[in-house]
Amino acid sequence: MLTATEAASDNRAENKGRRIGGRTSAKLWAAAGLAGVVLVGAWLKYSPGASGSSAGAPPAALPQVVVSKPVVEDIDTRLGFLGQFAAVSQVELRAQVGGTLTGIFFKDGDIVRKGDLLFIIDARPYEITLAEANAQLEVAAARLELADRQLDRAKDLEQSNAGSVENVDQRISDQRSARAAVEEAKARIRDAQFDLEHCRITAPFTGRMGTHLVSVGNLIAGSRTAASPTTLLATLVSLDPIYLDFDMSESDFLLYSKYRGHLKGGHVEKVEIALGDDHQYARSGVFDFLDNVLDRSSGTIHARATVANSNLVLTPGLFARVRLVVAPPSPTLLVPDSAVLPDQSQHMVMTVSAQGTVAPKRVEVGEIRDGLRVIRSGLAPSDRVIVEGLLHAAPGSKVATQEGSFRYAGGQD
Repeated sequence: MLTATEAASDNRAENKGRRIGGRTSAKLWAAAGLAGVVLVGAWLKYSPGASGSSAGAPPAALPQVVVSKPVVEDIDTRLGFLGQFAAVSQVELRAQVGGTLTGIFFKDGDIVRKGDLLFIIDARPYEITLAEANAQLEVAAARLELADRQLDRAKDLEQSNAGSVENVDQRISDQRSARAAVEEAKARIRDAQFDLEHCRITAPFTGRMGTHLVSVGNLIAGSRTAASPTTLLATLVSLDPIYLDFDMSESDFLLYSKYRGHLKGGHVEKVEIALGDDHQYARSGVFDFLDNVLDRSSGTIHARATVANSNLVLTPGLFARVRLVVAPPSPTLLVPDSAVLPDQSQHMVMTVSAQGTVAPKRVEVGEIRDGLRVIRSGLAPSDRVIVEGLLHAAPGSKVATQEGSFRYAGGQD
């Protein structure tokens, strides 16, 4: 017969067994369900119907680009430079005589003509000096006249044996001294006249005045020999004609030299000039100077053109674009400038082969003509150049092409 304690113990054991059995059954059902899901997924993936569906999916689309062959036109070969105007003549106006400045006869920036009066220095001290020199000449002339008479008397006395040879020689010496004194007095007069004339400072050539650096009443320091510091009064630059200075790179110089022998008149050729944002090269000049040495530090050679400036519009220091024609028209390849990519110090264009593969080509470029870039070398007329869609054209990649076109309008850019 079981006691109450033993009966309770058996009940707890029976309940524990039921819970363990229930948990085990739940786990078995969950594992069976998971295995079923896996089998269903595998059947769907590897079944014949599923394989046919995957094979029918469309492939990824290739990037689309627009290609066109280069335009071939008969155009001349040009070189372009950036130049700066400079005065043919430029002078610092300084006084050759000293004194008080009494007059200024121009306004800052005025156009003055050759011989126009610019400054006046007080001339009274130099007028006094000139008067003294004239008086000295009168004295020297009177002494010379007296020496001539005394010499004549001495010669007459010598012929009558009433005078000596020594007396004649003395009179001849006196005459020479008096004549020398006259010449010295005349030189002093010329010197005084020179100083007096240079109290009036005039324009040595036609040009534009700068600002005046002195005022009326200033004491001017002057020196004809520039042995002592002199006062700078103003500056004057010529305007017509005017120089246009520019520098050729080594490659441009070699290209110019290549065609130089075929040009008439050596390197004296016409240049075309555009100012500011002008698109037309409306002005022209004469290319009349090329330096005799290449600058080692910059790798350039200095060149210069002379430009007519009758309306005085051009000013020293002004920048301009210069264009120089170095060869007559010949067949030349042109592509849109946007199709040319910079590659460090070189340039390249992207082309597409017959198989649709992108192939880069290094090219030598020239100037821009009517929005198109001149290609001097590196490209063939049959090459298909990518003109649109360059962002999708990686070298070696496959692309889908669409034919495009462009044309050369014969502009003056």
